[in-house]
Amino acid sequence: TLSSSSAASDVYKRQPRYPADHNGDLAFERTPEQERRWRDLLARAEILFDIDPTHRADLPDLAPNVRWIQATSAGIGQLVTGNRYDTRMPNTVFTTASGVHSRPLAEFVVMAMLMHQKGGRRVLAAQQRKHWERYAGTDMEGRTLAIVGLGRVGAEIARLCRALGMRVIGTDLRPAPDVVDHYYEPSRLHAMLPQADVLVLIVPHTPQTENLIGARELALLPRGAYVINIARGAVVDEPALIEALRSGHLAGAALDVFAEEPLPPHSPLWEMSNVLVSPHSASTSDRENARIAELFCDNLRRYLAGEQLRNVLNPQRMY
Repeated sequence: TLSSSSAASDVYKRQPRYPADHNGDLAFERTPEQERRWRDLLARAEILFDIDPTHRADLPDLAPNVRWIQATSAGIGQLVTGNRYDTRMPNTVFTTASGVHSRPLAEFVVMAMLMHQKGGRRVLAAQQRKHWERYAGTDMEGRTLAIVGLGRVGAEIARLCRALGMRVIGTDLRPAPDVVDHYYEPSRLHAMLPQADVLVLIVPHTPQTENLIGARELALLPRGAYVINIARGAVVDEPALIEALRSGHLAGAALDVFAEEPLPPHSPLWEMSNVLVSPHSASTSDRENARIAELFCDNLRRYLAGEQLRNVLNPQRMY
């Protein structure tokens, strides 16, 4: 039994708010009869397409027969370990959507860099005022891009930015010398940062990466550097980042993730002219569902054939 089967459609349906919306209308509620039927489906399910957001805490109790869950996100490590699924569901394999969002995220990084270097915000503001004044931006050739996290997304970012003539350096727990022009061991992060004209963060949120970039690391960046965070908000010390932006040490930042989401109205990041605020949507594409469905169908064939599944989560590493 699959959670996405037609039998379940009338007991679990939220209206999508945009293409590839996996949560839907948050005001969704089931009737008592719908809830009973949904629990019956969970009790019989062997495979789940995504983690049921309405029963995260008690999912192991309600779905004791589940042997495989295909997630629609790459970053499910905190969710799995936070709910102790790794110990409460020891016979269940979790697979992520790793790779599905690589191109959209990489294109967001390129967009953010070009907006900054080409004065995109200035152009839009002048257009709104019907103001004509020539200016000079800059270009990317010969600039150094530093990537923290050289998985599938980091590799795609490196590929696109090399096409712009950039020098690409990076670090990751797993050596990836072929992905970048120069690879740094994680212990040499501080040696890499002073070279970065642009710093891109794309690592999972784990105990090792929490507050990985703090005041000391930001100070090591060259004055005028630009920071792009498409990882998780917890990877950066947000108050330290705000201070570095206010002081002028950083020229700007493009942020898709934050310490608290949604970003609170009182956050100074909203009104900073050198910050691009994205509502955790850099990875979202109207093609996303088709790509996840292709991944799921391939894994389903593998599951039925008793073969190794793609993107199996390692709960100890949390990715």
